[in-house]
Amino acid sequence: MTSSNPPKPKNIPSPSDAARAAAYGRFIPREELGGVKAWNPGDLSGGPTPQPNVYRPAEETPQVDVAAQIAEQLRAARQAGYQDGYRDGLVALDAFKQSFAAQTTTQIGALMQSLAAELGGLQQDMARTLAISATHLARQIVRSELGARPELIAQVAHEAIDTLLLSAQHITLRVHPDDHAFVAQGAAEVLSARGVRLLSDVAMSRGGCLVESDIGVIDAGIETRWRRAAASLGCDEAWAEMPQPEDIE
Repeated sequence: MTSSNPPKPKNIPSPSDAARAAAYGRFIPREELGGVKAWNPGDLSGGPTPQPNVYRPAEETPQVDVAAQIAEQLRAARQAGYQDGYRDGLVALDAFKQSFAAQTTTQIGALMQSLAAELGGLQQDMARTLAISATHLARQIVRSELGARPELIAQVAHEAIDTLLLSAQHITLRVHPDDHAFVAQGAAEVLSARGVRLLSDVAMSRGGCLVESDIGVIDAGIETRWRRAAASLGCDEAWAEMPQPEDIE
């Protein structure tokens, strides 16, 4: 009868220390592994094939350039400050232009008004000076005429008498004694026609006369006529400031 006991396993002696050292004594560097990959249980069960565990060196973290960042921030700050300053400068310049234009307009307006006032005063002064000069010249001319042509008093007396109304009566003509003969000869016709009495009066100035009547008095004296002529020129120049015609040699 055959025995059913299984055969006993053979005792395999353990490798000696020399053999164990020979089998595990060589170290394989990672660079020589190449495509060697670790075994995964999924290789036998038909699962997904794992990707080979390829060694990749760790990526180095880029160094941050702090100085460059600060420089960029400073540049951006300068640019922003420049833009703000430029904008504010334009606003300030426009405000200054408007203020300067308004101030200049006001000053020019005040200057023009002052200039117009000064020019007006200067024109008045010039006009008055010219009028005074004209009266002085006219007085010299009249003085010369009275000295050179004393017979002109006859024409003055004639015009004064003609001024009276025809209804006037009791007419008297007063002249300077030195003018009496000139009036009596040069105005004889009108004196006779109007019945005028001719009188010499030392109170009268040469070159003038005074007509009296029952209806009024006509002053044709040299002083009165001169004052009217000077007033028409805007002056108040008296005839008495000049020597009288009788003083002329």
